[in-house]
Amino acid sequence: MTGNPQSEGRLRPIDLARAHGLSAQAVRNYEADGILPAAVRTPSGYRVYTPLHARALAAFLALVAGHGHATAAAVMRGVNEGALEEAFRLIDESHAQLLDDRRTLTAVTGALRDLVPESAEGVPGPTGGFIGALAAELGIRPATLRKWERAGLVRPRRDPVTGYRRYDEADVRDARLAHQLRRGGYPLERIAAVIAQVRSAGGLEPLEAALREWHDRVSARGRAMVAGAAELETYLRAGESSRREKATA
Repeated sequence: MTGNPQSEGRLRPIDLARAHGLSAQAVRNYEADGILPAAVRTPSGYRVYTPLHARALAAFLALVAGHGHATAAAVMRGVNEGALEEAFRLIDESHAQLLDDRRTLTAVTGALRDLVPESAEGVPGPTGGFIGALAAELGIRPATLRKWERAGLVRPRRDPVTGYRRYDEADVRDARLAHQLRRGGYPLERIAAVIAQVRSAGGLEPLEAALREWHDRVSARGRAMVAGAAELETYLRAGESSRREKATA
């Protein structure tokens, strides 16, 4: 890259905004939040942006697509404040979360092969455990299982003697599936619809469709992270070039 991005041109907030379908106020807000470096002010108080600011904005928006707004904003603030290690740590954490999502997707896909609808006669499987044991197995609170029950995700029977909830084989299956899909970001109402269809004869196809959609989202996020990394590297190189030229001026 040649030339000093800070001296290649003078841009107004609206110039940066139009390139990305934003409002000029949004650009000013990004500067105030530290997402863009501080703009030079004219004697009359107007902001003057440069192509370096344009690169910062492009990097931020690309990072949002892969990492989300909060992480992307924190990364850009770290870069602009010279805290590169902190910025890279945030990116690493986001990649680790994506890897965890991929592993969860693999686990759900594996669970699909073991899911068997209840028999037409509705005969329950072997009795399972009480709410505390199942919650401990899944690593969740009993209150979460009760919430899932209210949402229709699990349908435990009541022990005829104690009145306590008792989870049979089908309930455990549904609870495990609900847990995995919740980790994948699915809302309760969508999980309930999937589980309701899984319970019926031939009800595994909706789950397969959900898994394909989930896989597509994970893949899209991974590609967006790559695009965000490329834009961020471009911005970093532009900033380094600007600082070198200022030092030798």
